[in-house]
Amino acid sequence: MMADRPPVAADPPDAHHAPVLLAEVLKGLAVRAGAWVIDCTLGGGGHTEAILAASAPDGRVLGIDADPAAIRRVAERLADAVAASRLVLHQGPFELLEEAAAAHGFAPVDGVLLDLGVSSFQLQTPERGFSFGLTGPLDMRFDPAQPLSAADIVNEWDEQALADVIYRYGEEPKSRRIARYLVKHRPFATTAQLAEAIEKAVGGRRGARIHPATRTFQALRIVVNRELQQLERVLPQALRLLRPGGRLAVITFHSLEDRIVKHWMLAEARGDAPDSNRMEERMEGGSQRWPALRILTKKPITPTAEEMRLNPRSRSAKLRIAEKLPTTQSDT
Repeated sequence: MMADRPPVAADPPDAHHAPVLLAEVLKGLAVRAGAWVIDCTLGGGGHTEAILAASAPDGRVLGIDADPAAIRRVAERLADAVAASRLVLHQGPFELLEEAAAAHGFAPVDGVLLDLGVSSFQLQTPERGFSFGLTGPLDMRFDPAQPLSAADIVNEWDEQALADVIYRYGEEPKSRRIARYLVKHRPFATTAQLAEAIEKAVGGRRGARIHPATRTFQALRIVVNRELQQLERVLPQALRLLRPGGRLAVITFHSLEDRIVKHWMLAEARGDAPDSNRMEERMEGGSQRWPALRILTKKPITPTAEEMRLNPRSRSAKLRIAEKLPTTQSDT
């Protein structure tokens, strides 16, 4: 494990983060005056700022982010909302959503938003080590206080474990070739060194549309931050925190995330998923579970051509929205 924990890096002067699918999120959450919403992935604060405007004059937002730099950034940018107690900021992983909501008195709520993945600020800050396009340390931690970094995985894990990670979380077909090369030539200290090694491992770019390191970097980031495990843990918590009629909006950026969200929503809409908070109708011969969600997006919402032109980062985004159904007789 890496013993040194870097200080929170300053944002680069030209850093910019455009909130993805902003109009679609506001419409999907049906934000109205007085609404209480939790933004589980604060990032640059773009979605939060729009939610605050749509819920004025007395709506409130709890903004959560594991990255202390994001908390600092939004505290400065939306200082008036913080001073007015309309915006409450909480630094921590979103897998502890219910704990954060309880600490700040946010339950039940009208909406919960998850905008998954890495922010433009993180990508554009070399010291964070998220991008192979900028030379920086092999870090990739959303929270710099986390013990596990990308360098730990690349330099210490055995070849089989490394190959499995790259294949499972990066969906990289050349995972074994990459892992074999990395183990043979390690240690690696920077993003540039790792990206160059991956390119050599697969025999160069050869006209490939994406850089050969793209999938491996994705896999490392997902494992470092336990992104899929956190997503699986937060979805049931979000459902429990919503009031009947409240809405959940989730933006994903790759198939692994989207598959988890899709299957969980379908299970909750059918009444298949076990949930102690769901009403059960006792009948002769057993019990019948009531659906907990109504899915509002038959197919995920994707960005328009214009949004993709203005914000290329949005091109792989998928938005799914669901509404909480009554869960007890008193809710009906």
